[in-house]
Amino acid sequence: MHHDHHHGGLPGWLPLALLAAVAGAYLLLAARRRREAKGWSQWRTASFGTGLALLAAGLVGPVAALAETDFRGHMVQHLLIGMLAPLALVLGAPITLLLRSLPPAHRRRIGAALRSRAVHLLANPWSALALSVGGMVALYCTPLYRLTSGTPAHHLVHAHFLLSGYLFAWVIAGPDPAPRRPSVPLRLVVMAVAVAVHATLSQLMYAGLIVDVPMPVMQLRGAAEIMYYGGDLAELLLVFALVSTWRPARPTVRGSRAPAPVSVREVTVIR
Repeated sequence: MHHDHHHGGLPGWLPLALLAAVAGAYLLLAARRRREAKGWSQWRTASFGTGLALLAAGLVGPVAALAETDFRGHMVQHLLIGMLAPLALVLGAPITLLLRSLPPAHRRRIGAALRSRAVHLLANPWSALALSVGGMVALYCTPLYRLTSGTPAHHLVHAHFLLSGYLFAWVIAGPDPAPRRPSVPLRLVVMAVAVAVHATLSQLMYAGLIVDVPMPVMQLRGAAEIMYYGGDLAELLLVFALVSTWRPARPTVRGSRAPAPVSVREVTVIR
C-alpha cells in the first residue's frame, strides 16, 4: 500500500497559496507593529516564516512525493507537519500580533474565547498531550492508517497533526496568552511523558509489534528511526523553548526585541 497524496486530493498549488496568504498577512501586521514604540521582534517574524516554510516542505515537493510511495517519506512529512512546523509557528506569537493589531472590541471577543470552558479544557497540558501523542498512537496502532492511506481522508490526518502539534507547543512553551498556564515543572513532567510515549511507539514500530502499518520491514524500521531521532530533536527544541522563557514576565520597554508575555486577563487592555 502506498500513501497517495494526489489521488482525490488537493491540487498542489492550493497549500502554497494558503501559506503565502498567511505569510503576507503576518508580514503586513508585523510591519505595522514595528513602526510603533513597542515594535515587533524580527526573531518572531523569522520564526513564523520558518514554520510556514517547514509546513510547505511537508505538504508539497520532494517530501510529499516520497511520502506517496515510501513510509519513510510519510514519517518525515508528519515530523515536519506535526512537530517542527508547529513549534516554529507558535514561537512567532501570531495571537499576540493579532491582538495588538485589532480594535478593542475584537480583542475583548478573543479574550472571552480564550477564557471559555472549551479552551480551558484544550489548554490543559494533559489534553494537549492526548491529542498530539495520542493521535500518533491511534494512527499507527489501530486500522486508522490503513483506512486513511490513499484516500482524501489523509488531509484530515495532516490537519489533526498540525492543529494538535500547534496546541501542544502553545500549551508547553507558547509566548501567546493562554488560560491558567500551568507551572513550568508540571509542563516538564508532561514533556517527559511525551518523550517516553514517543520513544516507546518508535521502538514498537521498529520491532514490528502492535503497530498496524502494512509496510515492508526496511521502510518500517527506517520510519521508526526517523520518528525516534527526529522526535527527540523536536522535543529537545520544545524543552529549550520552555526553559528559555522560565523567568518572571517583564513589561516591554522601548527598544526591546520581543513583546512581553500577555495573560488572558490582559487581552482586553492591550494597546
